[in-house]
Amino acid sequence: MTGKERKNRSEDVNIDKGVDDWLPITSSRTAKWYYSAFHNVTAMVGAGVLTLPYAMSQMGWAWGAVVLVVSWVVTLYTLWQMVEMHEMVPGKRLDRYHELGQAAFGEKLGLYIVVPQQLTVEVGVNILYMVTGGKSLKKIYDTACPSCKPLKLTYFILIFSSVHFFLSHCPNFNSISFVSFMAAVTSLSYSTIGWGASIHKGIGPEVDYSPRASTTVGRVFGAFHALGEVAFAYAGHNVVLEIQATMPSTPEHPCKKPMWKGVIVAYIIVAICYFPMAFIGYAAFGRSVESNILISLEKPAWLIIIANAFVVIHVIGSYQIFAMGVFDMVESYLVKVKKFSPTRMLRLVTRTTYVALTLFLGMTFPFFSGLLGFFGGFAFAPTTYFLPCIIWLAIYKPKRYSLSWVTNWICITIGILLMILAPLGALRHIILEAKDYKFYS
Repeated sequence: MTGKERKNRSEDVNIDKGVDDWLPITSSRTAKWYYSAFHNVTAMVGAGVLTLPYAMSQMGWAWGAVVLVVSWVVTLYTLWQMVEMHEMVPGKRLDRYHELGQAAFGEKLGLYIVVPQQLTVEVGVNILYMVTGGKSLKKIYDTACPSCKPLKLTYFILIFSSVHFFLSHCPNFNSISFVSFMAAVTSLSYSTIGWGASIHKGIGPEVDYSPRASTTVGRVFGAFHALGEVAFAYAGHNVVLEIQATMPSTPEHPCKKPMWKGVIVAYIIVAICYFPMAFIGYAAFGRSVESNILISLEKPAWLIIIANAFVVIHVIGSYQIFAMGVFDMVESYLVKVKKFSPTRMLRLVTRTTYVALTLFLGMTFPFFSGLLGFFGGFAFAPTTYFLPCIIWLAIYKPKRYSLSWVTNWICITIGILLMILAPLGALRHIILEAKDYKFYS
């Protein structure tokens, strides 16, 4: 290599380092293990927990319990795989999900496999959180002032979106750590309020646990839809590598140890939120439970208002966690591929445009429950349930019929069934809801 070539290569390295220091995922690597805990809680516990009693009402006690427990175990296992694979390439950190895919499948194929799915998840979640935030604000308004003039859901989604036009300009993950912490605390709080208020209501003589649908076809498609709702509830995998990228790491002290510590704490909190909410909420309301259990709760009014306020705070943080992955992907493409300068103006335009896009789509298509099931099956099942297992098999190549090989293939089978069945039920649900829907109502 000539002196000129060495100089050019050195300049390229410096440019790449400068870009990495600007991008939201890699600009700060000072996070502690507890950052992992509350970031993962914020990413995982969101709109999905509110629909678990509704999913139970579609599956029944036995199947509902099996699906919830199996999903908790499988997703914890695949999350462990992703944490382990973060530094599987010596001397390199795989800071993004698509980089893990590229390590397994090649530079181009890895991008084609991972990026569309990850973007679908992250953008889909942000659209849904626009709807969730708006619905919770509307519930607060309706509960606090039942005699006031009813307002359109569209107005509340607009109000909810306003905060994101400001928060979206936080530069990186660590800069939103306080927002994420508050979101994690409120997620535990409103989950506790949800099942606590259900206990307060009690099981009345009118509660019916028979299937929601009157026909066999309706029951089958309803169960398929419920699978997608459960899959949506376990959504944190799509940003786990990006969260791990914010931690310092050395050969002596790899980041996988504090990251895994945070994940364990997060999954304990997930269990505390999910299982009581699903079982107690279903026990209290039976087949009549709404797709968002906080909509079903009517009294005490002050508690319902507080719970919905907590939901609003939580989905503000969750929106930012998932949006940060999108911001990193878009800004990486514009700066590294399209050679735009990494400036504040570029960030202002891209992030403001993104928030406006998710706002528009959220106002236009607020089919809350149907969208949960569709995105849960179509996108979350691959990236959460079986893509980590496929990558693990491709890279580590465990011996055929060994424990690792069998475990991964069981997870892959479960995930593929989810991906096929859940969208079928969700599409039917969306079609039924859309019949009577008026745009921007």
